[in-house]
Parts: sequence; C-alpha cells; structure tokens
Amino acid sequence: MTLSATLSQVELFEGLEPDELEKIVAICEERTIAAGQVVAQQGDAGDELFVILEGLVEVVHEETPEDPAPRTVVNLGHGQVFGEMALVDYGPRSATVRVISDNAILQVIPREAFIEVCESHHHLGYVIMRNMAADLSFKLRHQHLIGR
Repeated sequence: MTLSATLSQVELFEGLEPDELEKIVAICEERTIAAGQVVAQQGDAGDELFVILEGLVEVVHEETPEDPAPRTVVNLGHGQVFGEMALVDYGPRSATVRVISDNAILQVIPREAFIEVCESHHHLGYVIMRNMAADLSFKLRHQHLIGR
C-alpha cells in the first residue's frame, strides 16, 4: 500500500483531495523506532506530529505534583497520530510516548514544513486544522468524563 493510500485512511487527513494528500506525503519523513525507545518525552519541546504506520506505542502521563503516579493514558497503533499539539503551539509535550511493540514505523511531519504547506494551500490547512480541533475536543471531553 502506498503512503498516500495509508494516509488517506487517517482521520486527521479525512476530507483532503488526492493532490492535497500528496502535499502531506511530500513532507513526511519515515522513522523506525525500536521497542522500549521513547519517541516523545513529557515536558520536552515538540515540533513534530507522528503517524503510526506499524507497531504500537504507549502514551504515558508522567508524575506531577498533582498526579504522583505515572499512568498509561492510551495505546496507539496503525493509522493513529500523536504529537498533534506540537503543530498548533510551541508548548511542551503533554505526555511521554514509548514504543511497546518490536519496532514501530512512523511517518513524521515537522511543524515548519506543515505550516508552509498550510499557508500555501489554505483548504488543506483548514481541513486538517478542523479535523485536529474535532479530535482534540473529543479527547478533552473524554478525559473530563473519565475524571468524574
């Protein structure tokens, strides 16, 4: 399966035209990460979004004064994304992400390249930002409901 075909099945890119999807493919960088390796560390600066092509990752919210025990928030696999907040703001990573399968193959989208594509292709930027806002809204609501 081509990268375009794979990305067309990712919710973040839902609604993009084939030529717009190719613009995203052009800025992707593939990385293979070994089991146990940390992809993103809570508190660190982030400037990349990750799309999982193969493997599993664990998202862990680490110890803070308000939450003394690290806890696994979710496990993510094929077609799922993480690190999207890094494309929106310059804040620190909100969780640690670690590979929990033998290996993980990720497509990485750097912030600067993403911003350039969005500025050059407004419809593409609008669609992705709308999808991202809907996903983050869902996650916030879900987290709020669990915390009750």
